[in-house]
Amino acid sequence: MAVATLTTKPLFEPLHKPLKKKPLPAGQPREWYVSHNRRLKAMRLAIALLDSGVYPPATADNRKIRATAEDIGVPPPSDTTCGMVRALIRYGR
Repeated sequence: MAVATLTTKPLFEPLHKPLKKKPLPAGQPREWYVSHNRRLKAMRLAIALLDSGVYPPATADNRKIRATAEDIGVPPPSDTTCGMVRALIRYGR
């Protein structure tokens, strides 16, 4: 009995390949790494909020930002990071 094999193609081809992650440079002071990671988290959250339709920074209160962080699987941000998220939304216009 012959067995049919099913081959599937992806629905679409990605426009770009994901960037390879590189390790952070060694020898920086601890504050540099903390601020770098905080900026990355704020960027991820700002993008997620903009994608969900939150455009005015005034509507992005800390509670909404922390709920979005939980939705996308990011640890809850501090008040400082929440302020950075609002600043990114404000100045990204």
